Amino acid sequence: MSTPATSARTSGPQPPPPAGSAGRGPLDSRDPRRDRDPLGVRARARRSTVLLVLLAVATVISLVVCVGIGPVSIPPGTTAQVIAGHLGLTGAPAADPTTDAIIQAVRLPRVLMGAAVGACLAICGAALQAMVRNMLADPYILGVSGGASTGAAAAILFGAGAALGQYAQSVLAFVGALGAALLVFAIARAGGRVSSLRLLLSGVAVGYALTAVTNLLIFSSDSAEGSRSVMFWMLGSLALAQWNAFLLIAGLAAGLGIAVMTLGARVLDALSAGDEIAHGLGISPDRARIGFLVVVSLCTAAAVAGAGAIGFVGLVIPHLARRLVGARHRVLIPASALLGSLFLLWADALARVVMAPRELPIGVITAAVGAPFLLILVRRLYARQS
Repeated sequence: MSTPATSARTSGPQPPPPAGSAGRGPLDSRDPRRDRDPLGVRARARRSTVLLVLLAVATVISLVVCVGIGPVSIPPGTTAQVIAGHLGLTGAPAADPTTDAIIQAVRLPRVLMGAAVGACLAICGAALQAMVRNMLADPYILGVSGGASTGAAAAILFGAGAALGQYAQSVLAFVGALGAALLVFAIARAGGRVSSLRLLLSGVAVGYALTAVTNLLIFSSDSAEGSRSVMFWMLGSLALAQWNAFLLIAGLAAGLGIAVMTLGARVLDALSAGDEIAHGLGISPDRARIGFLVVVSLCTAAAVAGAGAIGFVGLVIPHLARRLVGARHRVLIPASALLGSLFLLWADALARVVMAPRELPIGVITAAVGAPFLLILVRRLYARQS
């Protein structure tokens, strides 16, 4: 039978516990990385960076692949070689003249316009959802779509702006879109301050009024073909994309919008939290809304003038981007731009082949994808409130 002294001699002196292990049980094995980043800020930043890089790579690959999709299929390798040849990266021509012409003159400007328009609509939707604090806001709540449709209908049906030649439709659509945005701004500011509710209601009212004007123009026209062209334009299409000023304007608008909204991400975060929070952070909500309204109007007008009124992109894509990278606009804006480009590129590719040789309006594709997503969004909103 062992005594306490015997037990002490056999057990011997115990080594001291390792530093930092006081109070830590055998199952308490904390990750030291969590101690260095207790709130997970760095981990989220790394994850967001990886996602942005992956989206950028996917967008570049999609640009090359979507050029080859159409009634005449072209392998991605041939497309890449032709693009490299026109950029001066290779000397010898990579394809026959017909294939080169299809890529260079028809499809490349089309996919570039699609990428720019998708980015413009997506970032405008993300900014407007923060400005008016409404998850169902999209770029067309400013009445821009109605104004652009009125301008395009006047050009197609009655020859307005005929002196501009082939640019008449796009120019009048751009002017109509900007005019609608200015009218919304004037109405929203009539009370002295541009609140989110006043901006939202003004945009809806102006949009409905201009849509009525467009329908009146269609009804007053005697041209069945012209009316069909207007309806096709109102559903959106990239078929008219060319190497012209409107492709450059759309690209510049996308780049400018991404830069301005990313730099103003802190302001958008404050607006999305409410006017009281913004005031507490030293931000004037009215001035911020006016500044972002100008940028959003220009970007949306450039997108609509180049591709028509393509719906659901500005509504659906920002919500998908939030699911991926969170609600911080510093990351949300570039993520929305890349997702918008990806979405519109593949929607346009599908529109080219689903009813070939006829081309389906791209707005039909975006609506077919966006409407179910909107129903899911409404259902989740209802479940959250109940």
